[in-house]
Amino acid sequence: MESHPNPCPVIGKESSSRAGAAGFAQKPPLATDLLCRHEIVPSKTSLLTAALTSSLDSRNMQQYHFSSKFDPAADFSFYLGDCLKFLRTLPDGAANLIVTSPPYNIGKEYERRSSLAEYVDAQEAVITECVRVLADDGSLCWQVGNHVDRGEIVPLDALLFPVFYDLDLKMRNRVVWHFEHGLHCSKRFSGRYETISWFTKSDDYYFELDSVRVPQKYPNKRHFKGPRVGELSGNPLGKNPSDVWIFPNVKHNHIEKTIHPCQFPVELVERLVLSMTEPGDLVLDPYMGVGSTAAAALLNGRRASGAETDREYYKVGKQRAQDAFAGTLKTRPMERAVYTPPEVQNMLLISEASGG
Repeated sequence: MESHPNPCPVIGKESSSRAGAAGFAQKPPLATDLLCRHEIVPSKTSLLTAALTSSLDSRNMQQYHFSSKFDPAADFSFYLGDCLKFLRTLPDGAANLIVTSPPYNIGKEYERRSSLAEYVDAQEAVITECVRVLADDGSLCWQVGNHVDRGEIVPLDALLFPVFYDLDLKMRNRVVWHFEHGLHCSKRFSGRYETISWFTKSDDYYFELDSVRVPQKYPNKRHFKGPRVGELSGNPLGKNPSDVWIFPNVKHNHIEKTIHPCQFPVELVERLVLSMTEPGDLVLDPYMGVGSTAAAALLNGRRASGAETDREYYKVGKQRAQDAFAGTLKTRPMERAVYTPPEVQNMLLISEASGG
């Protein structure tokens, strides 16, 4: 079984001024804070492992605070009911990060199919409230795919962009999330990506790239001439993960699979949480589903809040969030390769290529 070795923010990063100003107690260091240099400085593994154990022991001693309505002091506020009604109970600027994946209007069991005009109107009402509750230096990430009608697709990010634009939000990235599994099409190419539209309210927004760097392609590459000859040519912490992300989608054999037909992976949300918030910050998901956003937030020392209309999804999400806080939730580690070919297969291919 898998455990969750959290991906890491930078060691020694300043504590959250936002959380302190709001009067919330700082979370104890998490695995992410203490294992950040594990791959870069492997000689310190034993020291970091001891620190990780101490951190988790400290975390587990805390009392988990859950609320069924918005409570700024709660670790997780989870409302059973309409998200618009819930959002209207939040004060202005309460959320540091909003991450969600709304219904796609394609007739799933948890949504009512409507015209595209009605869909956009409903989304506009929710987005408008989200912008109100977003902090001035916060980020809003809207993850969507395509609306499909009799084989014709409508990209929902393009359909909704005017809504965000008219609310004076500034787009920072249109991230492409690529995955390998899904429906097989016969009259068009099979869809294997969705998008995350990242917006901010202003040019003064929080972003911590070092928290989510990925391994360099050539980690030990050095300058071979000039004034920096012999020095590493790339950032020793890793490279920018770019705006094309490859994470497996949650299908039947995924360790995170629940009763929800369209949940997104925790590791995808973690990259947003780690780069766009500080410990103690509030992460909001108006369409919480089975709690993947809350899990990503709580695993990394943030607070979470959201709403869900389906009672069964609500029960699952509530339990997953509690497990995430306790450190017992099983998730797919963010740094794990999507696919590693079996060693025997590689040996056979090499043998055939060499004529053996």
